[in-house]
Amino acid sequence: MKKHHQHTYIQNNNPKDIPHWLEDLDFSKGDGLIPAVIQHDITGKVLMVGYMNKEALLKTIHDGVVCFFSRSRQRLWVKGETSSHYLSCVSLSPDCDHDTLLVGVIPQGPTCHFGVESCFFGHHNHSDSLWQLEHTIASRKQSLASDQKHDDDSSSSYTKRLFAGGMEMIAQKFGEEAIEVLVAASLQTPKQMIEEVADMMYHLLVLLKEKDVEWKDVQAELASRSVAKKKS
Repeated sequence: MKKHHQHTYIQNNNPKDIPHWLEDLDFSKGDGLIPAVIQHDITGKVLMVGYMNKEALLKTIHDGVVCFFSRSRQRLWVKGETSSHYLSCVSLSPDCDHDTLLVGVIPQGPTCHFGVESCFFGHHNHSDSLWQLEHTIASRKQSLASDQKHDDDSSSSYTKRLFAGGMEMIAQKFGEEAIEVLVAASLQTPKQMIEEVADMMYHLLVLLKEKDVEWKDVQAELASRSVAKKKS
């Protein structure tokens, strides 16, 4: 019986990143190819499915960008080689039968050739909203620096005003929102509590950004605790 292996994180051009489970992969079922399910490493959204042979997989690991084997062209195909919408490879995970790969990526643009994020139309992951909000908050902080450099007025943006006020103001606002969640939990309806939690999450993301911490780092910490709990 084949053993189940945890995912392998990829760092470009590092020979140590060659996963020890590579030789266990069963390419024979697909005549030398295995399906590769491409998943956004932050949001968890499924972006596309392609096929890899062993050479494409090794190239993916070595270069740090996803490479497939094109069945129609009968050659290796680096996703983004014509559009520049590359898929930066972050992690690789074999399935329990070792005949399919889950590939965690950070896309450098739309994945689908129709110019949209995912090839699976209508697929929605609620974590997308959190990631998009985090991205918007980051852009507000970045543009604040430009506003200050050119003496532009940034008062029209609440997010920019928070960053301009620094950690003291951000922490105070987060504390106020956390208290409102507690009040809602005790005295208000579930809908009102949801609204207060949403407000608190927004301020939490601003707080994290001020400390240069990303939400995916929090997710990684939660995941590591879950693994440790299962081992204990």
